Amino acid sequence: MNFIGKFLKSPRFFNGITWGITCLVVAGLLGFTFWRIIPQRVSAAPELIPTEEASVSYSITPGEGLPVSLPTLTGSDSSEQAIVRQIVLKTDISSNINYKVVEYTVARGDALFSIAKGFNITPETLYWANSKVLKDNPENLLPGQTLQVPPTDGVYYQWQEGDTLESVASKYNANAEDILNWVGNDIDLTNPTVTPGTYVMVPGGRDKPVDWIKPQVARGRSGTSSMSGANCDGPIGTGGFIWPSGNHYLSGYDFSSSHLAIDIAAGLGAPVFAADSGVVVTAGWNSSGYGNVVMIDHGNGYSTVYGHLNQINVSLCQGVTQGQLIGLAGSTGNSTGAHLHFEVRLNGGYVNPWSVLP
Repeated sequence: MNFIGKFLKSPRFFNGITWGITCLVVAGLLGFTFWRIIPQRVSAAPELIPTEEASVSYSITPGEGLPVSLPTLTGSDSSEQAIVRQIVLKTDISSNINYKVVEYTVARGDALFSIAKGFNITPETLYWANSKVLKDNPENLLPGQTLQVPPTDGVYYQWQEGDTLESVASKYNANAEDILNWVGNDIDLTNPTVTPGTYVMVPGGRDKPVDWIKPQVARGRSGTSSMSGANCDGPIGTGGFIWPSGNHYLSGYDFSSSHLAIDIAAGLGAPVFAADSGVVVTAGWNSSGYGNVVMIDHGNGYSTVYGHLNQINVSLCQGVTQGQLIGLAGSTGNSTGAHLHFEVRLNGGYVNPWSVLP
């Protein structure tokens, strides 16, 4: 007992009590601090409550990750928290591009201009690729001919001995890189050589200018007459022609040396239009076989003739505009059925209408 009494009265016991109380106070303050501060910070975040759909069991294959379903966000408008991205669809059009020449068989009523338009290339491109078939004359186009139709505008060229990419490009005012890189040419980029006799496409190349208009002088039985007409002033043509009737095909004779016109399908009373602006220099009956006929001078070297009309709706020296009604189709004069006899003349010569009609 004396020992215990001495221990309780000793300074060591007093110091121990003091440190113990101090530790309890510090621990209490720290605990209070964590209790007050930490829950407030946690509660500041939105409450995340997993949905029932998120409770899905998965079988885990070794080496694979565990798929996790995201919890549903509650406590706020989820639409305002979303990030919306538009889907951008990339279309692969490489399969829609044609890199090869195709063959086309000419049908009755075809023209180089209409065929070229159908394949989305220029008439010059089509002509240059078939100049041998056409014998260097665009008017030699005939039904049954097989044409080579290039896939793009330019020159379809047969490689010759001694040719190089640079020489061919220079000849046709093109770019050698375009010839090399044109997929249809199938040229090895590591060894850019072309075997003589091989046909290649020269994209953007240009050959000799095409003389589309080749006037002919009427001789003998050509189915035409001079019809000099009157000397009148008026509108000048636009330089381009439209079809003079609703139909764009023939019902009679085509253009030839014995028939310097085309017979366009047009029923009795069908409207006939001015192919271009100009002045009426003939309007009336013609005893040479045209029957009721209208002739328009377009003031630029061209004139057009509309024969076998059932009715004439214009008068001599009247100015007309392109597309204006000038008469109705018929079968007057030397005609065995209703149609429109249509001529195009240039500086006294006769031009194949197929060369100027769209």
